[in-house]
Amino acid sequence: MLTEALTALAASGGAALVEAMATDAWQGARNGMARLFGRQGPQRQAAIEAQLDGNVGLVEQDGDPDEARRQLLPVWQMELLRLLKEHPDAETELRQLISHIRDTLPEHRQLQQNQYNITRGNARSFAVQGGDLIYHDHASARQQDTADGGADPTR
Repeated sequence: MLTEALTALAASGGAALVEAMATDAWQGARNGMARLFGRQGPQRQAAIEAQLDGNVGLVEQDGDPDEARRQLLPVWQMELLRLLKEHPDAETELRQLISHIRDTLPEHRQLQQNQYNITRGNARSFAVQGGDLIYHDHASARQQDTADGGADPTR
């Protein structure tokens, strides 16, 4: 579905942008994003530049810059998704900008990973990054409970 692809691209762009905040990659990331948002007109571009400048200030001044980045991420995902919906022609440029930002990030920031999991209906999705996932399915307990007249918690 097209919206899912745009959502994933916006998430990737937002992640690259906030990772660049308060690093040597920032100026290129800032200028590239401002140029992208210039599609919405010069006033919108100026507003985005001001927002970017304010956000990088928050990251620089925060005692936990990574937490500040995490809190800013959804804002930029939303902004980029809106841009992509209004200007689908920006997709290629955004992909190039993401690649450029990631290439210019300090090495310790390049190791960041993005993961997108979409689960529908009654499906289950199990995912983990940089850790362990332990899952125990107690199907026999559920079957016994329903056999005894109890409710099946999966329904």
